[in-house]
Amino acid sequence: MDLLAGLNGAIGGLVAITAGPTMVEPYWAVIIGAIGAIICTIGMKLLENLKVDDVVGAVPAHLFAGVWGTLATAIAVGATLWVQIVGVLAVGAFVFTLSWLLWMAIEKTIGVRVEHNVEQLGQDVAELGIEAYPEFVLMPEPDDKE
Repeated sequence: MDLLAGLNGAIGGLVAITAGPTMVEPYWAVIIGAIGAIICTIGMKLLENLKVDDVVGAVPAHLFAGVWGTLATAIAVGATLWVQIVGVLAVGAFVFTLSWLLWMAIEKTIGVRVEHNVEQLGQDVAELGIEAYPEFVLMPEPDDKE
């Protein structure tokens, strides 16, 4: 059992039904939430396999399950699906653009990367002197040059 995946699956289920909790019948809420949990769990494994760094699983829980919930609510109440798709794309474009501009501003002013040795150790060890996740053994990646 993977505790993080289970907890994030629960969050993903809650996020999925948040799109329209008062619009659907209770049985639909359970179905939408359960599928959201599954989508979140699969999304976590997918990002891990793709080596995309999402330590807490926020992208699968909020993005993947949130998109599912938005579309599923429309399906459950008989709304126009394409309107929901346009809404998801509009919000995605806005958030991507604003985030990109903010990250570029931060990069140009104070920078977004830590030093290489801090990256290797982890910020918890370098800044606090503790290992936040002691169950993980620090192993060098094959492409690390030391």
